[in-house]
Amino acid sequence: MSKSRTAEWRKWPGMERQELVHAVRTTIAAVISLLLARLIRLPESYWSPITTMIVMQSTLGAALTVSKHRLAGTAMGAITGALLATFIGTNAPVCGTGVFLCGIICAMLQVERTAFRYAGITLTIILLISHSRSVWVIAVHRFIEISLGIAVGLFMTVVWPEPPVAAG
Repeated sequence: MSKSRTAEWRKWPGMERQELVHAVRTTIAAVISLLLARLIRLPESYWSPITTMIVMQSTLGAALTVSKHRLAGTAMGAITGALLATFIGTNAPVCGTGVFLCGIICAMLQVERTAFRYAGITLTIILLISHSRSVWVIAVHRFIEISLGIAVGLFMTVVWPEPPVAAG
């Protein structure tokens, strides 16, 4: 194939082929994540594909490294949110206090800010969104939904790795 034909093949109507492949990989992973979350009847299954799409933005090495922090932060936020909701309440000052506590705990444990970010997001969802179920059930659901999203994103990066960037 000539050099110009190779360059044309790498492009798809106005975009690099690699970007098209990335969009396809991410879409497939997000749909798989959503279907698995629905299969196990998670009530807010949309958190799983959202998390999968976040994981899919990284290479495998980067995704593996940061995913342990995402999981730890999600667990911390779920537990802290459930504890605060159970014993104090679910209002803005409690949420702010909880986010601050998560930040302090993460700093003391010397974990990456990713853990703090996920802890704060999970805690906020648990404390500020109205739910009809026990806050502990909501916390467990959130942890499972986000963990499933992380797992699917990691799985997809293993079975269908991001292609190397072509030299231009």
